[in-house]
Amino acid sequence: MLSLALQGMKTRWVTFVGSFIALALGVGLIATTGLALAATFSAPDRGPERFAKAPVVVQAADRLRVDTPIGIRTQPLDDPRPVPEELASRLAGLGRTVEDRTFPVTVRDADLDGDGDGEGTVGHPWSVAGSTPYRISGGRAPSAPGEVVVTAGPGAEVRTGDRIEVVTSAGTRTRTVVGTVAPAGFETAVFFTDAEAARISPAIDAVVVHADAERVRALAGERTGMVVLTGDDRRRADPDPDRDDEAMVSVNALLGTAAAITGFVSVFVVASTFSFAVAQRRREFGLLRTAGATPGQVRRMVYAEAVVIGILASAAGCWLGAAGAPRLAAWMVDVEIAPHWFAVGDQTWPLHTAFWTGLSVAMAGVLVSSCRAGKVGPTEALRESAVDSRAMPPSRWLMAGIVLLTGLGLLGMALVSDPGDVLKRKTYITQPMLLIVGFALLAPVLVRPLTRLLTWLPARLPGATGVLARENAAAGVRRTAAVAAPVIITVALAASLMGTTATINEAKATEARNHTVADFVIASGDEGRALSPRFVERARAIDGATVSASRSTGVTVLEEGTALVKSEAKAVTPADLAAVSDLPVVAGRLTDLDDRSIVVNEEWLTTTVGQRVSVWLGDGRKVSLRVAAVLGTGTGSNGVYLTPRNAAGAGIDRIDVKVRDGADRAAVAAALREAGADTGTEVLTRSEWVEKHYPRSSENTRLGLLMILGIALVCTGIALANTLVMATSDRVRDLAVLRLSGATRAQVLRLIAVEALVVVAVGAVIGGAVAALNLLGVWGALGLLDVWSAVVVPWGTVGAVVAAGAVLATVSAVLPASFALRTRPVELAGMRE
Repeated sequence: MLSLALQGMKTRWVTFVGSFIALALGVGLIATTGLALAATFSAPDRGPERFAKAPVVVQAADRLRVDTPIGIRTQPLDDPRPVPEELASRLAGLGRTVEDRTFPVTVRDADLDGDGDGEGTVGHPWSVAGSTPYRISGGRAPSAPGEVVVTAGPGAEVRTGDRIEVVTSAGTRTRTVVGTVAPAGFETAVFFTDAEAARISPAIDAVVVHADAERVRALAGERTGMVVLTGDDRRRADPDPDRDDEAMVSVNALLGTAAAITGFVSVFVVASTFSFAVAQRRREFGLLRTAGATPGQVRRMVYAEAVVIGILASAAGCWLGAAGAPRLAAWMVDVEIAPHWFAVGDQTWPLHTAFWTGLSVAMAGVLVSSCRAGKVGPTEALRESAVDSRAMPPSRWLMAGIVLLTGLGLLGMALVSDPGDVLKRKTYITQPMLLIVGFALLAPVLVRPLTRLLTWLPARLPGATGVLARENAAAGVRRTAAVAAPVIITVALAASLMGTTATINEAKATEARNHTVADFVIASGDEGRALSPRFVERARAIDGATVSASRSTGVTVLEEGTALVKSEAKAVTPADLAAVSDLPVVAGRLTDLDDRSIVVNEEWLTTTVGQRVSVWLGDGRKVSLRVAAVLGTGTGSNGVYLTPRNAAGAGIDRIDVKVRDGADRAAVAAALREAGADTGTEVLTRSEWVEKHYPRSSENTRLGLLMILGIALVCTGIALANTLVMATSDRVRDLAVLRLSGATRAQVLRLIAVEALVVVAVGAVIGGAVAALNLLGVWGALGLLDVWSAVVVPWGTVGAVVAAGAVLATVSAVLPASFALRTRPVELAGMRE
């Protein structure tokens, strides 16, 4: 059987080369994404950065630690407490100390780090620089109020002696740059004199102590709520010490999604290609049966072919993956999806996984087809007609029904039990896969009526091209279904992923627009940065304006005694919030919120007004609060509300301003913009704020989705071209009959092109139906969550995908036909298969 299989592969090399390419590419993509995914499982081990030269650092505990029956659980605190001044004084008695303060700074007219955005700049007292990597590279240290030292990167636009406008919480002031330091990579900093830094930010964030660590621990142990950091633990005092792990979480989620979709697309395409390759050879199998081969021998021959191709193609795919993974990682770094240090490691298990997956898929792809091949009777060798008499066996009907019912059932169950689950990325990315498989399994049944529907008008135009294209596509339903399969998956994935993301983003924008009745919204640009206190004070003093100030914080609750669950929270004044918002209250009243209560949403386990719930606040304090009101879940943006007293340490980061009835809107707007100009604060109208903060897709999300779709499109695009080349090369005798019937070479090629376009149109319609079902499910979930917004269909993306598929299909069908037609028609008609 092996020798017969090898001889058959040599004779029908086009078919087997097509199968080899499909499998090698699929394995290569699985290996590429697998290797990149494996690199996200661990972040680099970094030592302390900012306090690398400090012997001991004392700061407030920055993590909540709760002892549970299954061990200690931790969560980061949003608002760690400052170091008490009394403790700082006592620490000074142990040895030399340096008090560190960190506060937000905006430099208006100078680019310090060379990237042009100026975001994320912080201020420090100069004395702490001795415990950090910063060293004077030009000029001198600041010694008087109004003098600063700044970090100056390679592209910085500031030099010693320059005067720059610096905005802090104390106001805006022009300061003189008396020195520069080289950037350290983890922050952009402005250094002030110690006295001026203390005036701007009185709270002490950390204390560097030059004394024995044990003596420091004896004075500032856990009982004081402080932590004493030495050695590698000093990294906890760095800016955002968990940033590497957090970056890896997002990259891991993105690559995990890419790997899942890549695996699905690869398995789908490879199985379809192998199944079609076997189905093409019915007459060959019939001839073998006529020659005396048993059904078992035919099946073993098909298995042997699959094993040979599977091993060779899987090995080639692993080589492609090993070469492609570093390039994928480098591209992700270049477009800033991944951090600058991200690189593929030396893991090998993704290659093993990809190899055995490829071989398994190759075997699975011919499993059903080989059984059908063994059932081919000897009379099949005498057939001249290529019409598929029975499009689908009962087993395929059964499988299609199970998969479709499962996909629709899961969607229906989610809509009934938890509509919010439909909006989660894991759900809306995996949900289309079942429907795609279900519709693809039904493709042989759907092809014939769709073909006749789509070619109804072309078939009635003058000439025979439309009629012949319709009949050819309808007669060879297996061939048409195999060619349409890559188009189905491409259109369905592109429309579902991009459309769902855009629809959810539009729903979030609609929700924000409906919940905010303020006329103006002023929010800090960076997460964790507060608005200027002077701006807040001036806004509150404007006549005719109702001002609601809010602080971002967080609360943590222990659910079911084992899981620490953290929720975003806003600290507000209830009466002011009620005046500028229209939140979806389902129980209780917002105005009942006080210092001893909390407003929660329906996702919480405790949602009965009047009940008490124990929570840990942003600074780590544990309190028991009464539920004052419950909000609807919505798209997930309806968080928790507290009073400012329960958000100690959190600064005001958003102001909503509503013009009172009868007040002069223009005057209020002018006063706000004047205060904003004086303090470097951006003032936006409600519509401007929604437009800026709720774009249809963020740049990272867009690039991530494009990466996922790009990987899938490469696979499906090559599979489409591959399948068409296989199908067209198998029809040389049909082309010869057309030529002998009087058709010109140009007419035959035009027929092949039109038929390819018809098949692409069929696949696009089926893929569009899959996407429509998914988007309808998302729209229904939003409606059940009382968020009614329009479904956003990515017509541009779908149009581009269909157009690319049409061009690729036309070229892939016409080129092999053109080469075949170079041979005389009489020779082609007598050519053996």
